[in-house]
Amino acid sequence: MNPDTQRAIDGFCDLIWLEDGLAVNTLQSYRRDLGQLAEWLEDKSLLDVTQSDLERYLHYRYGQRYSPRSTARQLSAFKRFYRLALRDGRIAQDPTMKLDTPKLPRTLPKSMSESEVEALLAAPAGDDPLAMRDRAMLEILYASGLRVSELIGLHLRSVNSDMGVVQVMGKGSKERLVPLGEIAVEVLQQYVRQARPQLLQGRVSDALFVTQRGEAMTRQAFWYLIKRRALQAGLSKLPSPHVMRHAFATHLLNHGADLRVVQLLLGHADIATTQIYTHVARERLRQLHAKHHPRG
Repeated sequence: MNPDTQRAIDGFCDLIWLEDGLAVNTLQSYRRDLGQLAEWLEDKSLLDVTQSDLERYLHYRYGQRYSPRSTARQLSAFKRFYRLALRDGRIAQDPTMKLDTPKLPRTLPKSMSESEVEALLAAPAGDDPLAMRDRAMLEILYASGLRVSELIGLHLRSVNSDMGVVQVMGKGSKERLVPLGEIAVEVLQQYVRQARPQLLQGRVSDALFVTQRGEAMTRQAFWYLIKRRALQAGLSKLPSPHVMRHAFATHLLNHGADLRVVQLLLGHADIATTQIYTHVARERLRQLHAKHHPRG
């Protein structure tokens, strides 16, 4: 990679981390997207790129059959990079200014029915430590709509059982309080009192959810956990943790929750992000009407 390009990418990532406090995963995504463009450019510096260069790169991605969604994400990263480079006087003109973001089809998030969620929550039965831990994680995930990174990032101090709330560190290091239902609080208390000490076996950890080795739960371990429990529940489609988040939002709206409330609970900065769930709820109502109405 061109040395000027490497310095430019490093400086950009440092700057947006300082200005916006972005999560590590987001910074890695920016670095990866800019790195792919740099590899395609070979020896040319990112700061010498023209609109024509970017158009040829986008045409190359189209020929390689990259998805419009990933191309749109990359273009968003490029726009951010060159906007800041222009602001700081490192380039004279923004090469992305006249580039249009690819139009994306509106895709409805996958969700689960309420009966499927109930079956999944009931799968980790029994009083062994792993069952109690898995039950607590699944209950909290469905009760609060947390992202998987937020769930595994919880600490003991994050939960106030008396108030029935959990303090979450979301995207951009933004904190929010999310309520938990009575069932989730009860299951969580049982896990903390009985299962967690057995899993730790005298080891010390401030992570709320731990593995058999006494280490903090990881994203990969929780993905394996939820799929294993879904198989136990006999679900035909194995859900991801994010599908549970979609189920949380969809079921709230199906039962009459206000869209602004759902936005706050999910930690969305923009209500437009939350509005996708109104389409999911509407589609569910249409299916119910078609199934049960005599002229459906």
